[in-house]
Amino acid sequence: MEINLVRKNNKFNFEAENAMGQKVEIDAKPEIGGEGKGFRPMEMLLVGLGGCSGIDMVNVLNKQKEPLDDIKITINATRKDEEMPPIFDVIDIHFNLYGALNAQKVERALALTFEKYCSVSNILGRSAQLNFSYTIHQN
Repeated sequence: MEINLVRKNNKFNFEAENAMGQKVEIDAKPEIGGEGKGFRPMEMLLVGLGGCSGIDMVNVLNKQKEPLDDIKITINATRKDEEMPPIFDVIDIHFNLYGALNAQKVERALALTFEKYCSVSNILGRSAQLNFSYTIHQN
């Protein structure tokens, strides 16, 4: 896996590109001179958590033959601002699941996602408290 970053201005804006040519912009917080031209690096970690756990949830629910129509993920996090570096303290991730889903199978999928499959959650869970919840929206 390779990621290349190129500085786009004389400040903190970078463009990251993966081996397949997909790009995302990163910038610093305004307090230190960022200009809001991209995600902040800590936000990218949360994007990775949402993507990783979302992919695993969809995969496990599909394997369970659950009728998942849609999934929306909301993540809220707090940081240990009094420490340096200010790493994440608590990360709450909520899954809004759409379809006629079995709650026990959803709970099993969540357990597998966060205990076994999602490498990002396993990394972040070593330094932060990870909480996950869900709501099933029946169609």
